[in-house]
Amino acid sequence: MASIRAKKALLESQKGIVKVEEKLPTETFTENEMLTFWYKYAQRLNDKGYMIMESLLRISDPKLDGFNIIYELPNEGSKIDFDREKSELLAYLRSHLHNHDISIEVVVNETIKSKVAFTPQDRYNRLNEINPNLELFKKMFDLEL
Repeated sequence: MASIRAKKALLESQKGIVKVEEKLPTETFTENEMLTFWYKYAQRLNDKGYMIMESLLRISDPKLDGFNIIYELPNEGSKIDFDREKSELLAYLRSHLHNHDISIEVVVNETIKSKVAFTPQDRYNRLNEINPNLELFKKMFDLEL
């Protein structure tokens, strides 16, 4: 009986509370800015030791469609793992890109090829895609693979 009275008292006290709707920021951003923060978040996960989620974020590059981020994963299992952690990624992107209208849509594409680098040349090519200045350093310091 006491719990029922307490519940009724709580409901009565909440009736007087008026929620103030906040205008959350919705600044525009580019795909490059989104990718920068996407990979910073992946690096942050790596630093914390969350290697599975970090590898899921690096499987492919997300595409931007307005404020909707479309991300392709190779299988349904990856999608399930990604969906478990998606809310934290979404909160990170929303705060750093100053846009609370961002959403993430996950698409399963069985034909997607994972960006795995097996040989030193493959690793170099992948790193060179990420940062083209690597070629400049290679030439400047006369480095070999």
